[in-house]
Amino acid sequence: MLSKKLEKALNEQIRIEAESSQVYLSMACWAEVQGLEGVAGFMYGHSDEERMHMLKLVKYVNERGGHAQVSELNAPPLEFGSLKKMLQKLYDHEVFVSQSINELVHVTLEEKDYATHNFLQWYVAEQLEEEALARTVLDKINLIGDDKGGLYLFDRDIQQLTVESAASDTMGE
Repeated sequence: MLSKKLEKALNEQIRIEAESSQVYLSMACWAEVQGLEGVAGFMYGHSDEERMHMLKLVKYVNERGGHAQVSELNAPPLEFGSLKKMLQKLYDHEVFVSQSINELVHVTLEEKDYATHNFLQWYVAEQLEEEALARTVLDKINLIGDDKGGLYLFDRDIQQLTVESAASDTMGE
């Protein structure tokens, strides 16, 4: 059984994961309108991934005798100004999600809920990957600067990254 404190904290993380999906979706829409099909595909894929993270938490809460809650979400931004600004926002958001997961892990230790602590280790590892990927993509766009040719190649490269990521996800299942 989940303690009420931990159930509340897990439900907060469910909301954060749902909002993360929405942030990625909004970024995908913005990128698509800007003609950045590769970036849009990357963001659409990550939006789906964040939703799966949310659903994994929902199932866990319900299976442990809690009640997962679907709550109202804060609307993500619709405009990002530039690709560089958008990717910086993305990186900052992933850092925020990592901090949230770390706080959640701390609650599991306070509550002495080692099963949930163990369950959350997947999220800890996943956030390391998410932050590293966001930092890598941001670093690449910073290298490109204002070079339009570089932006075109970046958009193609990130599309390839999306294809490779999808292939490795299906191979790992």
